[in-house]
Amino acid sequence: MTSTVELSNGTADEMSAYRTESLLEHGTEAMGRGDYSTAATMFAIAGGSVGHGYDRQRVLYNRAIRNLIPRWHYAMLNDDARNAAYRDAIRHMVRPGDLVLDIGTGAGLLSLLAIEAGAEAVVTCEMEPRLADVARQIMINNKVQSKVTVVSTVSTDLRVGVDLPRRADVLVTEIFDCALFGEGAVPAIRHARRDLLRPDARIIPGRARVLGQLIESEELLAHNSVSEVLGFDLSPFQRFRSIEYFSTYLSRYRHRPLSDPFVMFDVDFRTGELARERRVSVPVTATGDCHAVAMWFDLDLASGVTLSNSPDQVGTHWRQAVQTLERPVTCQASGSVDLLVAHDEERVLVRGVEDGRPRDGQHAGERPGRG
Repeated sequence: MTSTVELSNGTADEMSAYRTESLLEHGTEAMGRGDYSTAATMFAIAGGSVGHGYDRQRVLYNRAIRNLIPRWHYAMLNDDARNAAYRDAIRHMVRPGDLVLDIGTGAGLLSLLAIEAGAEAVVTCEMEPRLADVARQIMINNKVQSKVTVVSTVSTDLRVGVDLPRRADVLVTEIFDCALFGEGAVPAIRHARRDLLRPDARIIPGRARVLGQLIESEELLAHNSVSEVLGFDLSPFQRFRSIEYFSTYLSRYRHRPLSDPFVMFDVDFRTGELARERRVSVPVTATGDCHAVAMWFDLDLASGVTLSNSPDQVGTHWRQAVQTLERPVTCQASGSVDLLVAHDEERVLVRGVEDGRPRDGQHAGERPGRG
């Protein structure tokens, strides 16, 4: 005869298993919709955020978390050149008694460096709540929790007198993608300069440049274009090609530069000075077909302290940005290519390309339509 206790335990186990299975099912549905935050919450309640091993709950939780907090964070945190440059800049810019604002907490390394440099306090913001929670634990582990306040929000929601005790003396941030603009640095710094910083605040980085280079590379073009394969016409698939840049390591592909690096945009984060669109005449250094424009950034972090994701930089975690052209442009050495470059504070876009070869009745060096 089954005892009441045995029946109760069996029922409880069955209910627990049913609850876990229901959570996993709803979490999987949420992940299928791209709602990784809800999915991670469901999997965490099911027990996926604790323990070790490869049980189903933990694997699903990790799968959702990787979509919320990409794995490139590890490469970034272990980027020695990046870390050394920011440490040098922060030591140069932060003074004893300063209040530092750190936009984009991540693991909190820049906040730790600010305290190390003598800051009185740091307020840092992180929009992903799970990452903010981990950053708080990191502050506790490093015994600076009384000096560093981690706020789980976007920087544009921060308020002086609520989140910050006063306007900050220093702003430090590293919310940059491979072509500078992609993580919202420009509007975030503009808002901070207006609402969160002292008029004489020091900003790290103070300036930045987006540089470009004309590239010949059939391999790169093949990563964003298709026409004929095995004798079959696949050209209608071209409608899905990216007209904006994608990120990659330029060194992984056979390519040939057709120009020296040239400045596409020059950004002064201290004043907000930044053109939205520019026409650039690029001198051609080698004859060939231009299939793409490669892009990267140079940051001026502090006096004498720079950081770049140029293709020449060895060991950096950053990739370069590459925009393939809709049609290759024939380039002649000693000629030029005219580019119309633009940005919307999120992405850089080469909007127009025209080779600078002389037209009929036009002498070398003259631009079409100019006297």
